[in-house]
Amino acid sequence: MEHILKRWIQVLTCSVAVTVGGSIARSQAAPGNAANKAAHETVTTVVLPASPSALLPEALDGWVRDSAPTALADPAQADPANAAALKEYDYNGGASATYKREGETLSIRALRFQDATGAYGAYSFYRQNGWLKEDIGAGATSFHNRVLFWKGDTVVDATFSHIGTMSAAEMRELAHHIPDPPGTRALMPPVLANLPQHALDGQTTHYAIGPAGYAGSGGVLPPDLIGFDRGAEAVTANYSLTSGPATLTIIDYPTPQMAEAQEPKIRDYIKAGGAAQPPWPKPLADSDQASLEVRRSGTLVAIVSGDAIPDESHKLLEMVHYEADLTALPQVGGETEVARTARLLVGIAAIVIVGSSAALLLGFFLGGGRAMYRIMRGKPASSVFDEEFIRIDLREKWTETLGPVEGTDPKG
Repeated sequence: MEHILKRWIQVLTCSVAVTVGGSIARSQAAPGNAANKAAHETVTTVVLPASPSALLPEALDGWVRDSAPTALADPAQADPANAAALKEYDYNGGASATYKREGETLSIRALRFQDATGAYGAYSFYRQNGWLKEDIGAGATSFHNRVLFWKGDTVVDATFSHIGTMSAAEMRELAHHIPDPPGTRALMPPVLANLPQHALDGQTTHYAIGPAGYAGSGGVLPPDLIGFDRGAEAVTANYSLTSGPATLTIIDYPTPQMAEAQEPKIRDYIKAGGAAQPPWPKPLADSDQASLEVRRSGTLVAIVSGDAIPDESHKLLEMVHYEADLTALPQVGGETEVARTARLLVGIAAIVIVGSSAALLLGFFLGGGRAMYRIMRGKPASSVFDEEFIRIDLREKWTETLGPVEGTDPKG
């Protein structure tokens, strides 16, 4: 029975050692797994330009493409005059083609960008104030025989030889075949949500993420004063106030500290008036100087200009409010090093407690059972008190074989 108890204790000890060793190995391997997972999650997805045929179909609602579409691989091919602006909006390729139907022609240029933010920015760059609003894709406008719309990460610029009643429907058919980009690539620029909606003229909104796009869309301030090199984004929109038109410019900086540092520079530039360097751009020079005002809210710096009275301009400016949107970011790998260490220690403690309890129970049942068995046989509970020795009297065996030895007592 004793050797059985010893065998149980050895097996239990080995099990505890193996379990603890496995937990330690998993803990040591966890950082590597987390690093591999982090490397997998941070891999940049490369968006390849769509083929020209995928952007522009062979036939469209009766229109037939007269030849293979021309690939527009870089901004200089897509629009040489505005290549710098397209590059700022992350241009990702495009195509152009000419369609014919019953003697009429339709020229289409499709431009694709990395995400919806770039597509909307390019759309707002090309759309001029005063163009009519159309219901095509995510946003559309028209001017005479030209239709401009955007959807997902694509901007389509179409020119008809003759505009008809079904021209908008034909463009909606084209927009229907343009897929929306997945995930965060379909998100609109967050700064647009800070534009007050009251009295807003939506067809005058322009979004810029670089100096070329900002200046080309009629920005109020000098591009160098915005701070695009620091990651700033700017949106400009016109408002039809009671006392006159006003232009609101909102600049969104990556951090409140950057906005706080840039606000005094913009304020001093506006206060300088005619002595400002560089000279005021035309939109700022045409404004009523009494209505010019600058205000900061969090990461946002807002500037109001135009011809509205100061009270209305100030009220419009006060409607710009920054709200911090805090999101809890999960740790890479699901848990921190501290959490993994704590979990390991708790596991070891649990194994020790379970093992100790099992050893006590085994000792109680096996040892107690053996003691009861000995008592029932009339023996002491412990074998320590047993005197079970084998005795061999060698002297008697020696005497019987050789006889008595001289000088010794045969009996003794």
